[in-house]
Amino acid sequence: MQNKKVAEVCNHVGEQVLLAGWLYNLRRSGKIAFLILRDGSGFIQCIAVKSAVGDELYETIKHLTQESSIIVTGMVRAEQRASGGHELDVTNVEVVQRIPEADPYPITPKEHGIDFLMDNRHLWLRSKRQHAVMRVRHEIVDAIRDYLNTHGFTLVDAPIFTASVCEGTTTLFEADYFGDTAYLSQSGQLYNEAAAMSFGKVYSFGPVFIAEKSKTRRHLTEFWMVEPEMAYATLKDAQRVAEDMLVYVVGRVLEVRHEELKRLERETVKLKAVSSPFLQMTYDDAVKLLEAKGSETRWGGDFSGADETVLTEDSGLPLVVDFHPASLKPFHYQPNLESPGVVLSTSILAPEGYGEILSGGERIYDADLLLQAINSRKLPEEALAWYLDLRKYGSVPHAGFKMGLERLVAWICGLEHVRETAAFPRMMYRLRP
Repeated sequence: MQNKKVAEVCNHVGEQVLLAGWLYNLRRSGKIAFLILRDGSGFIQCIAVKSAVGDELYETIKHLTQESSIIVTGMVRAEQRASGGHELDVTNVEVVQRIPEADPYPITPKEHGIDFLMDNRHLWLRSKRQHAVMRVRHEIVDAIRDYLNTHGFTLVDAPIFTASVCEGTTTLFEADYFGDTAYLSQSGQLYNEAAAMSFGKVYSFGPVFIAEKSKTRRHLTEFWMVEPEMAYATLKDAQRVAEDMLVYVVGRVLEVRHEELKRLERETVKLKAVSSPFLQMTYDDAVKLLEAKGSETRWGGDFSGADETVLTEDSGLPLVVDFHPASLKPFHYQPNLESPGVVLSTSILAPEGYGEILSGGERIYDADLLLQAINSRKLPEEALAWYLDLRKYGSVPHAGFKMGLERLVAWICGLEHVRETAAFPRMMYRLRP
């Protein structure tokens, strides 16, 4: 008999199937045992009746422990009251490994502290909640790739080791590179710009590293970022693609992962409201609004998490904020000729207090202006010589953006902290497991 997955049992009603997985939960009522089996594709209740399986097998079943690995054979039966709409009438159980009662599975149905759960992250991933989060993350990644791949973008992977500074020198992880100094990449953007001059529209999608000593619920030191870049593009072009992609991704998750969102108790009515056009305001107007609402943030200051929450509290739509002070952005942003000290930048704030999930804008495409920006920030000109070359040989106006995957997952799933959005999150105070 061929192994099946829990997700496939709907196609085998009335048939005998074999399911290999782990015992998520077990309860007994008289001479009937109810086993919840998980196999990575889903969860299903398996009903073992003593008279059907025999005394010896029933005795084995009723002494199974949580997370013991088992192979269950049984008849698939439709059951509307069951989670997933199906149950399995057990005819046999093969025990691959029974976890001894003397050394039980550490994570039980009782409440556990967050430190305990993070210490046991390698096991916590097996819970229904974490399973749902990872499924949604998977769908978001697929949706992002599908959107970009079908809109003319080419994936070009950026290096993780780099000698170039992209964001700033104070948040870099430094490494010895065979006697030379290397850094873990903060962004693939500079390399994306080079690739865009070859392919026109490109994106990178991979891990980046920020050595920021922050312990907020929105920060990780290692996270994944998608970074599209487009030649012959303006700020408006970058905004259009970013907004269109976000609407597509949210809609895709609502369509495909509604069961996972339900398990996470996500209020999907709020996600269903996400549509174009997003709300939009300038940085100047945002500061004025914050001042009117009692914030101490003044022009030239970066928005705090509380500020971002205030800016989006009156609407369920994401908010686009344009034209930030040059001092708040990396060296490569194109100045706004109509407003000194301001650059052609954009950011998108997710509603419901989830803050900035995306930022981008136009890049400097004049060689002399870029060199001035590099020198004014006291960045190593030699390490950026190749980047300057892009402005010497066929330079064109270009634009793009970057979007942090984990913050996007947190918003769509309705999670309080980004630590749940990665299988093995890295934070300032956590390097294990």
